[in-house]
Amino acid sequence: MELTAHGSRTTGTSRTTGATRTTGTEHTTGATRGRPRGRIRDRIRDADGMAVAAFVLGLVGLLVMNILLGPIAIGLAVLALRRGTTRRGRALLGLGLGVADLAVLAALVTADGTVSWSIA
Repeated sequence: MELTAHGSRTTGTSRTTGATRTTGTEHTTGATRGRPRGRIRDRIRDADGMAVAAFVLGLVGLLVMNILLGPIAIGLAVLALRRGTTRRGRALLGLGLGVADLAVLAALVTADGTVSWSIA
């Protein structure tokens, strides 16, 4: 067996024409270990979306509803990192902002004894 220029294996040459034949079972451009590449791309794209959502929710959570948005930002950031996001920095920022949300919440609870913001 030989490899052709485009990476598929050949089974041999034809005696009459000299041309090579490729077998369909050894040519693996559309799959990786039995899984289509589309699913892997979708999973990475979902992880990237989770990283961005974690960052945005963590940022918004610094101003409003930090008791709800902080833990959600932390959870999304951890999921994005576990799924191998390409936006690792954004996921880490979302994780940090989620923790900062909870730190702001703790500071407000200890200062005012309440969970709500009070400007006056």
